[in-house]
Amino acid sequence: MTSGSIAFAFKLSVTAHHFPTGRAPLHSLKFQCLPKSSPSRSLFSIRASFSSSSAPAMVKAIRVYELGGPEVLKWEDVEIGEPKEGEIRVKNKAIGVNFIDVYFRKGVYKAAAFPFTPGMEAVGVVTAVGPGLTGRQVGDVVGYAGRPMGSYSQEHILPASAAVPVPPSIDYSVAASVLLKGMTAHMLLRRVFKVEAGHTILVHAAAGGVGSLLCQWGKALGATVIGTVSTEQKAAQAIEDGCDHVIISTKEDFAAKVNEITEGKGVDVVYDSIGKDTFKGSLSTLKSRGYMVSFGQSSGLPDPLPVSELASKSLFLTRPSLMAYNATRDELLQAAGELFANIASGILKVRVNHTYPLSEAARAHADLEARKTSGSIVLIPDN
Repeated sequence: MTSGSIAFAFKLSVTAHHFPTGRAPLHSLKFQCLPKSSPSRSLFSIRASFSSSSAPAMVKAIRVYELGGPEVLKWEDVEIGEPKEGEIRVKNKAIGVNFIDVYFRKGVYKAAAFPFTPGMEAVGVVTAVGPGLTGRQVGDVVGYAGRPMGSYSQEHILPASAAVPVPPSIDYSVAASVLLKGMTAHMLLRRVFKVEAGHTILVHAAAGGVGSLLCQWGKALGATVIGTVSTEQKAAQAIEDGCDHVIISTKEDFAAKVNEITEGKGVDVVYDSIGKDTFKGSLSTLKSRGYMVSFGQSSGLPDPLPVSELASKSLFLTRPSLMAYNATRDELLQAAGELFANIASGILKVRVNHTYPLSEAARAHADLEARKTSGSIVLIPDN
């Protein structure tokens, strides 16, 4: 070496920092420039970091970019992140299909943003929990129904408070097919209008997912149940589900038939999920101080109604929302608990009559809207 020069040695070290939940490690590189003459051999160091993490995890999901028919349901890859505080990630095993999914796809109900993933109901296994979360752990089987929307996906991140434990005795598909519909039936029969022995109730679409449960549960509560259906085949199912009287609405005037069945007295409550085609007729079937419960509009929105039309019989009209009736954690757990108990005891028989691969959600929607289905529809995530 020339006079006045200093000899240096270089050292490279690599440290891997590991994280929970399967994330790839973050590596730190440390370069040290060490003068041989220095007792400490450490004059300065240079640090650099790089991430060797792989690309974000991707799952398959249904996405909607525009409003329209079943054809707007697109099957594609979406990124799935890690649950934040208070959240869980669930690998869906079975996904329920409901008419509310159709309403969002068509724009009857407004999605918060586009694109969006539809779906309000599923059952799956918890695969990750957010930091600091207690009461949930990886491997738990949970169900969820309602907000947040997005169950038409192989995996979903949601608030832990929205999930309920699913008893081991209940099959994934059964639980996924019944949670939203069953808690809706609970709301309608036990909270909106509390059905008791001696009441007479009218259930439209009695062979549908919610209608079937209303008939069975209403009969168990001691009510006289009148159901409307569209075909002879569905009439047979409605009778099996406890309907005392079944009206095939495509063949006869349901309002006139109800008047005949009740000898002009009318019914205590109407549960109407059809909307436009049945709304006015439903009002005419009610007895004095009867309850008109409109909880869907499969045929379209009902025509506007002057409030004064309710006056002659002092009728009650309500449009309930499950989210409003399950607003608290206690309300949610109570509704789910009573539902699962009635399934376990045999009071409620759940029919999963139709299953489709998740990738074929468009076909499921088309069949549902064409009234080709009865009972419940379930989507099974593709492998």
